Amino acid sequence: MSTLLATLAALLAAAGLTDLMPRRRRTPLNAVARLGAGLGLDPPRRLERRIAAAGLDRPTTEIVALQAGLAILAATAALTLFTFAPGRLGLLLLAGAPAAGYVAPELALRRRARTRANTMQEELPDVLDLLRVAIAAGLAPRRALAEVGRRHPGLLAAELERAADRTRMGEPAEATLRQLEARCPAPGIPALAEALRRAERHGAPLGRSLAAQAAEARSRRAARRAEHAAKAAPKIQLVVALLLVPAVLLLMAAALIPTLTTR
Repeated sequence: MSTLLATLAALLAAAGLTDLMPRRRRTPLNAVARLGAGLGLDPPRRLERRIAAAGLDRPTTEIVALQAGLAILAATAALTLFTFAPGRLGLLLLAGAPAAGYVAPELALRRRARTRANTMQEELPDVLDLLRVAIAAGLAPRRALAEVGRRHPGLLAAELERAADRTRMGEPAEATLRQLEARCPAPGIPALAEALRRAERHGAPLGRSLAAQAAEARSRRAARRAEHAAKAAPKIQLVVALLLVPAVLLLMAAALIPTLTTR
């Protein structure tokens, strides 16, 4: 029974993660979303921002429909397994399965947003340096964003290029910068957006501001790496204590056994 429940949970989680990938072709999850759309649930207030932070271009209604559809499927599976569950486990299954199905896409969005934030935080110092060099070379801020996005292979640079494309297509600069902040949930992005906003409104120079932001971002990156290294040290010591030390002791014992038995 535990194996069956674990398999069901894994299938539901995989389904939610698969449907959140930026693809538009028809999949079984589209049918799940259409099933959930019939419930007509209203999206939560911050869902649109979480979708943007995850880097997805999907309407909130589609995500809510997917959540509702997964909840319905999980509830149906729980009803099927209810009679086989011992004791109160059946009631817990009935109560928890729909909630797990509904929350799975939300958790996938949060995890994807955290991954994007960590990646962008690592890329931010280099991107800011490239942007500063482009500005110093005489390029306008919008052109500099496009050039950095074209020449840097990272995720953050791709978002800057996307912002430059949106402004080139006629979108107001303020709306583009708000979207940039929403899609780039890393520390330092609000300060970059504010500097670009000042340059757009008042023609404020960006060189010094970008240099200061790059230095600050580099300092944050170094502190973050040092923190990760500090957290890794106890884990390495645990591996040494649990695996390497017993292995060495076993080798020493194997070498001593013939000597002890011959006496």
